[in-house]
Parts: sequence; structure tokens; C-alpha cells
Amino acid sequence: MAASLGLHCHHFHVAAAAANPVRKAAKQLLSSLILKSSKPHHHHYNNIHCFCYDSDSVGAKEIRSPDLVALEYADLNLSDKISGELGHVRIRQHVNPLSSSFTVPAQVPDWKEVFRDPTLPLMIDIGSGSGRFLIWLAKRNPDSGNYLGLEIRQKLVMRAEFWVKELALTNIHFLFANATISFRQLVLTYPGPLMLVSILCPDPHFKKRHHKRRVVQKTLVDNIISHLVPGGKVFFQSDVLDVARHMRNQFDAESDALQHIDELDPSVPCDNDGWLLDNPMGIRSEREIHAEFEGAKIYRRLYQKRT
Repeated sequence: MAASLGLHCHHFHVAAAAANPVRKAAKQLLSSLILKSSKPHHHHYNNIHCFCYDSDSVGAKEIRSPDLVALEYADLNLSDKISGELGHVRIRQHVNPLSSSFTVPAQVPDWKEVFRDPTLPLMIDIGSGSGRFLIWLAKRNPDSGNYLGLEIRQKLVMRAEFWVKELALTNIHFLFANATISFRQLVLTYPGPLMLVSILCPDPHFKKRHHKRRVVQKTLVDNIISHLVPGGKVFFQSDVLDVARHMRNQFDAESDALQHIDELDPSVPCDNDGWLLDNPMGIRSEREIHAEFEGAKIYRRLYQKRT
């Protein structure tokens, strides 16, 4: 059932690209431009590394990580227009979840209104960001599961819901919510089984005194484990090793309830430290694309609840 929600355990990203001719063709075109070019010059642009290439036939080309994000999600064909009341979306990168403004629990939606079939298996993405990652999964799996994105930045939720309506998807919903505060009540009221929880590149809150702001804390871990159905999965990743280790320590401590995927299937490729080598979701998150473009490693773990 988890596989029907978009979770696989082989060479997912390549398979997903091959399955979509539009994105495959776009990536082939981009690759051909790079391969035809020579004399790469490295630059820095708004904290994102860029590579400009000189080519006799193509001319100067600049490939930036936002271009790769656009290609990754090209088949969604999301509109650039936004609703009048939303206005320009400026992304606040850092939010303090302990602020009093984020301590009010999210209102539990009428699940029959937000999902066509609220009894389907549920995936929750904690910190869903722009929502493109979850929208891609929902569009790819319209009848096999429901998708719920929890995001603490309200304007991103409003824009994601705008896209959901534009695409007429009936198996996905986004909520403005602090997952630490709202996760338990939301899952308790959902009529179907919780099959998968993802936490992808959460805010690192680097300073030691701010570690209490990190999303993965024992209370949330306990709530995830207690509400996952047997066989349900937890997937997390980060491009910051300290953050990945923090999350890993929290979930590894629950070995009575959770098994890492390589214990169940030794063929799943991991490095010597037990980090997954491949993304099991079939699509990369936006932060993942940016980080890999900059040459960063992504640290991933996938757990399954014991049956």
C-alpha cells in the first residue's frame, strides 16, 4: 500500500523521469546544452551557484537550480498567476514555531469536503513548503491515496491550495499548521489509515539554543509512531548532517516500534553510515534539487513500523 502512495525502494528518480516523456525530453535538452558547451565558469548568484558555458553553436548559457526545479515539475504545468487576495509570495525561510502565534491548533477540516474518499490511506508531509512535491505525488496517484501537507508559512499554503483547485485534484489538501501542535488531533480524526509521514529538509535552526525549535522532537515522534498503521513508513532527509543526525537519533531510539528499511531489505543501497543512497519518493523536493546542484550530500533514512 505504501508503494501506491509513491514510495518505492529502487532507482526511483531515474524511473520517474523515464515514465514522463515531457520531463525526460526537457532534461535531455538541458543535458545536450551542457554537453555541447565548454569552458565552464563558476559564479554565485543570490546564494545559488551558477555555471555559465561558452559554446560556438549555443552561445553563453546559464543553468541555475531554479531551472532544474522547473524541469523536475514541468509536467504539473502550474500556473504562474495567483489569486488577487494572495498577492506576491515572499518566502520567509525561518519561522519560530515556539512563537505564540503558532501555538493555536489548526482547525480540523471536514475530511469529506477536502478529500473525495477520506477512507483512503493518508500520507502527511510535515513542512510541505511550496507544495509542488506533494502535488506531484497526488496527481500521479489519484485513486490510491490522500495527501496532506502541513506548513507553518501561511502564504505558501494559500498558493498550494490555489494550485490544487486549478488542477482539480480531489486527493490532496494543505493546512496552515504547526505540526508539533496539530499532528495528533488531525490524525485522530482522519477516517482512513496513516501510511506514510515525510519530513524533507526541515528548517535546521543551526544555533544550539534554537535546537528546541526543530520540528523533530520526541512528542512528534511518539505521535507519528502511535498513529502509523503496522507497515506504515517514515521518511526523512536533510542536506545538513547535524539536522539529519538529530532526526536519526530520535527515530533510531524507537527501535522497538520501527525498523530501518535496510534491516527489512538488505538490497536497499545505503552508504557505510546507513544513509540511503537514493530518494525513495520518485521525485526530488525543491530543497533537495538546490542542495544537490550546490554539490551537497542528502542524508536520508526510511523506517517501517513493525507489524
